[in-house]
Amino acid sequence: LFFFSFEETQAEMAHTCRGTINLSTAHIDTEDSCNIVLSNGGRTYHLKANSEVERQRWVTALELAKAKAIRMRNNQSDDSGDEEPASQSDKSELHSTLKTLSSKLEDLSTCNDLIAKHGAALQRSLSELENLKLPAESGEKIKAVNERATLFRITSNAMINACRDFLDLAETHSRKWQRALQYEREQRIRLEETIEQLAKQHNSLERACRGAPGLSASSTGSVQSAKGEASDEDEETEYFDAMEDAPAFITVTADPKHHRYEPLSNQSSYNESTCKDLLPKKRRRTRIPDKPNYSLNLWSIMKNCIGKELSKIPMPVNFNEPLSMLQRLTEDLEYHELLDKAVKCESSTEQMCFVAAFSVSSYSTTVHRTAKPFNPLLGETYELDRLEEFGFRSLCEQVSHHPPAAAHHVYSKRGWTLWQEITIASKFRGKYLSIMPLGAIHLEFHSSGNHYVWRKVTSTVHNIIVGKLWIDQSGEIEIVNHKSKDKCQLKFTPYSYFSRDVPRKVTGVVSDADGKAHYVMSGTWDEKMECSKIVHSSHGSTSTEGKQKTVYQTLSPKVLWKKYPLPENAENMYFFSDLALTLNEPEERVAPTDSRLRPDQRLMESGRWDEANVEKQRLEEKQRAVRRRREAEAVEALEEGYIPLWFERKVDAVTGELICVYKGGYWEAKDKQDWSTCPDIF
Repeated sequence: LFFFSFEETQAEMAHTCRGTINLSTAHIDTEDSCNIVLSNGGRTYHLKANSEVERQRWVTALELAKAKAIRMRNNQSDDSGDEEPASQSDKSELHSTLKTLSSKLEDLSTCNDLIAKHGAALQRSLSELENLKLPAESGEKIKAVNERATLFRITSNAMINACRDFLDLAETHSRKWQRALQYEREQRIRLEETIEQLAKQHNSLERACRGAPGLSASSTGSVQSAKGEASDEDEETEYFDAMEDAPAFITVTADPKHHRYEPLSNQSSYNESTCKDLLPKKRRRTRIPDKPNYSLNLWSIMKNCIGKELSKIPMPVNFNEPLSMLQRLTEDLEYHELLDKAVKCESSTEQMCFVAAFSVSSYSTTVHRTAKPFNPLLGETYELDRLEEFGFRSLCEQVSHHPPAAAHHVYSKRGWTLWQEITIASKFRGKYLSIMPLGAIHLEFHSSGNHYVWRKVTSTVHNIIVGKLWIDQSGEIEIVNHKSKDKCQLKFTPYSYFSRDVPRKVTGVVSDADGKAHYVMSGTWDEKMECSKIVHSSHGSTSTEGKQKTVYQTLSPKVLWKKYPLPENAENMYFFSDLALTLNEPEERVAPTDSRLRPDQRLMESGRWDEANVEKQRLEEKQRAVRRRREAEAVEALEEGYIPLWFERKVDAVTGELICVYKGGYWEAKDKQDWSTCPDIF
């Protein structure tokens, strides 16, 4: 807790508490979208808000408080009469105003003298009239006129006195008003410049942070002990917000000489594996047309959509990438070889390590992919037949439009099957966009019967309003083997500017059914994952939060997964990976509902964005018309609306949820090229 003082006299300085700063002479700076730096002499305070909106509210409050502090300080100076106006121009303007007022006051004084002179003469004349021998009625009227003349003279004297008081007040307060007005002008200009430069400052800070993962170089001081009374010794202290939560366990590498280490049974870490069986047999494309340089203001479109479901916001293709959500879902299979290796594992806990690495690898493609995929049309499908090249084939179908949901089924002849139904819930919060994938992912190994289930974490797109877009993953994944009851708890640590941890950090522990820990998982979701075999565990000392940390003594880590480098010129091709570049490649014999045949997406990939926007609007209107007709027919027949073509709804025996599972028939229809059951959606 910090205290911001409006003013401090010399006597007060000796009694202020630790952390007090004089705002009247403080410098307020914004480092990035959430951080504020206050500096006053040798003392620096680093403050962090929860959001950009909250940070702006703090900056505004601090600026207003600073203005108040300056005014209070100037009031004291003005009372002493020692201060002069801030600048020569202000002084000239003030003198000119005072000269005009004085001139007018002199005119009023002259008028008052004349009024007094003529009034006195009038009263003398009236007195003389009263002394004349006139009828009684005339005397009463003259007396009344005399009283009115007296009242007029009193009023004119009051007027001239009020004018003189006004001039005195103007002389006393004009300097304060002028200074306050000048300060407000400067603040307005400064705020305008701050808003204009905010994006550039954020980009510069982001580049600096990426170049220096640790923050030790920027920490010019450390927080001193709070014991004892506050003194001037902390003038060079630099204050930071509280750090993120520390991990719940500590890993210590054991001496391999004292432990017998049994390597992973298939002896296939990333470094030991060969890439011969990963090379595709069929030559596929390695580039797509460069992204056109179209400029469009996202904020102008989304500012009226705060809090709404993103799937219901009509978005132009300018913010898309030329892939559908079905293709992005299929992209999770980029590191399928991890599951091929997991098949060969002898122990379930060892197999869990590869499954955990696979679950993390699906996020590696998102680190630079800030564009939005196309929202699939209802009934749209996407197949990826790599049975001969990689041993698997995949099928996705859009089974619901609101909320958008896709069913996915993957079969591998190398010994595993994966299926899922993912519903994407997304909310635009103004500063950032939250994407919450709902639904469980199932993975079953044919020979062992091990059945793994897990769910995805939340993805957040930051800097929607201003600055460079960037994506973060946060939350926890619990992977459960429902046959052996093994578990893996993975934690995705959200990015923090003040954290000294590696960005995008992922940690976890693999435990058996009895809760005994066997492996520690560590790495980052955008680079690599490692596993370390635990040889001994013990309870460490209690932390300051009252939690007891577990200390794991492990052998040297083994790399299970490492991200493939991006292809050349990726920054101009939406940062697509080698696999992503091939996902929308035209292919023969696919279903007429396949995403590759979607015309607006194809036009966008070719760089014809204006035509793509027109085509996108046509397809969406066609889909709305079909939905209205289907809903009307369903009401008449007392049936459901859309029924999936290649999937069917069943209650999952493991999770108890109603999900869409593959019912078969697609690949047989492809062999026969019989697509008569497919709807006309394009």
